[in-house]
Amino acid sequence: MPATEEMSHDEQRELRDQCTVFLAGHGPVTAAGLLAGIPADTVTDRYGSGGVVAELETEVGGLLGKPAAVFLPSGTMAQQSVLRVHADRRRRRSVVFHPMCHLHRHEGEAYQRLHGLRGRPAGDLDRLMTIDDLTAVAEPAAVLLIELPQRDLGGQQPAWEDLQAQVAWARDRGAAAHLDGARLWESAAGYGRPLAEIAALFDTVYVSFYKGIGALPGCCVAGPADIIAEVREWRLRMGGTLFGLWPNAASALSCLRRRLPLMSGYLSRARAIAAALDDAAGVRVVPDPPQVPMMHLLLETTQAGFAAAARQLAVQRRIWVWPTAMATIDPGVQRVELSVGDATCKLEPDQVRDIITALLGR
Repeated sequence: MPATEEMSHDEQRELRDQCTVFLAGHGPVTAAGLLAGIPADTVTDRYGSGGVVAELETEVGGLLGKPAAVFLPSGTMAQQSVLRVHADRRRRRSVVFHPMCHLHRHEGEAYQRLHGLRGRPAGDLDRLMTIDDLTAVAEPAAVLLIELPQRDLGGQQPAWEDLQAQVAWARDRGAAAHLDGARLWESAAGYGRPLAEIAALFDTVYVSFYKGIGALPGCCVAGPADIIAEVREWRLRMGGTLFGLWPNAASALSCLRRRLPLMSGYLSRARAIAAALDDAAGVRVVPDPPQVPMMHLLLETTQAGFAAAARQLAVQRRIWVWPTAMATIDPGVQRVELSVGDATCKLEPDQVRDIITALLGR
């Protein structure tokens, strides 16, 4: 296969399995590794009730300072459910969000097609939403959705005072404030504030378990008991109340306890890597310095050049980076997302710099 030809998933897996060094996140995701995180004495649930599911819900509710929480198998299901509850209670249909929001970009317009909600993007694609963007919204909103951190902007998040002002905007207009906290674990490290202090700004909070902490798929929504009770009903209506949710919940609880205390260390390593890349020709860090334990890298190379260099690293040096990069408006600049986790922290910042510059053929 030519070095510049895009690899299939099977080819990627075969090449990745031969590697011994992994640049991003917690390293390779394997069935054995994920299953090993489920304790043998895990107490099973029945249709999402009792057992480790209840234990996880109680722990997440406590971490976030919310009276109740519910476990769901999918973040898409979770956020659509809670937004529907907020909208029905206010008899309004508009949801205000940043135009790069996951709800808007990656869910097939399900919030409109399934729930009759209307999206109202505020702000520009390439920067954070501001209070000025919100004050320009005249229509009555049911919910203001804020994502922390903003993944598609490299993990940026607003200053604390700006975040407070945006939530106050929602309150003043009778709208609910909902936090898309898919990466709230990382966000809290960036703000240097307890999870509960951030969550207290919002009526409801969604958190994911397979992203920053590396568990099996699943998530929780936390908030007032009456709202969470309605979300449970929507979980049932949308097919999310499986006979047993315990494997995913047990994985989440295990990874949460293991990796949540490490988030500040991941952030420190992210900033050290950014500093090491400061004088690397052809590399830009976004944002610089990183605000959470993730960043985007803009690399001066082509798609074909990147793919060839990534394959060469895997074949010759047994280093796994990314099989492909994300295109930008400039064909000579590619974008990759570096999430810092256990695997990244095994490398010194200068080692990361050397790997990144190798992707540029330098």
